[in-house]
Amino acid sequence: MGTLFLVSTPIGNLEDITLRALRILEEVSLVAAEDTRRAAILAARHKISTPITSYFEGNKLTKLETLLDALRAGDVALISEAGTPGLSDPGYELVLAAIERGFPVVPIPGPSAPITALVVSGLPSDSFVYLGFLPRRRKNRSRFLSEVAGERRTLIVFEAPHRLRESLADVEAELGDRQIAICRELTKLHEEVLRGSVSEARAHFRDVEPRGEFTLVIGGVSTELVKWESEETRKALDELLAQGVSRPEAARRLAAVSGWRRGDIYKLGLGSE
Repeated sequence: MGTLFLVSTPIGNLEDITLRALRILEEVSLVAAEDTRRAAILAARHKISTPITSYFEGNKLTKLETLLDALRAGDVALISEAGTPGLSDPGYELVLAAIERGFPVVPIPGPSAPITALVVSGLPSDSFVYLGFLPRRRKNRSRFLSEVAGERRTLIVFEAPHRLRESLADVEAELGDRQIAICRELTKLHEEVLRGSVSEARAHFRDVEPRGEFTLVIGGVSTELVKWESEETRKALDELLAQGVSRPEAARRLAAVSGWRRGDIYKLGLGSE
């Protein structure tokens, strides 16, 4: 009976791999890789000749039995495109199936984009919530962010460059103008960490085209923020509306200071009409 090794690989710089990971990749009978091209580059760099097979989102279910058969014959290493396998990458189904069939599953720790971004962000790292990729559709993304608006812990999310501007606008609308660290191309040649408020980040990317892979680290809601009473919130909303501020903008502004979610403030105003 073989062992399934979950091997963490570099998120950018090919030097960021442990001696243990290199030994395991050399000793196993098969490497299951999310991206065989990236795996081949890593293998060539470190002179690893182990056979590589594809295991990605599109074939993770159809390939399951093949990999379980391979485990019956020997050890298998699972690697993702970059970082720790199974973390926002294919792997959960294989790990679960291996456990259910009694195969040993052993993690080989190493690089992880969420943790790398967190520790360099300058935001509280003693307690955090990793949320994976933000939803692609704006409506779903807004709902998703609204659900964590009251979260006091630091938030970590992934985002694609072509959606970054829209997502930052939604973050400000749903969470308020919090502190944020935008980590780009971590460990790579063009690594960059932009720290500041969400509004400052939005202003930056109005002039700069987002490029590369992004990890966003967002400050949790302030522990000093005391939730307003409903009457106080309704009165403040009415005052902003009387000044000509649109209802969505008024709800956004109050969400940043009142402890209320933007959607709840919006509904509160509708209920008073």
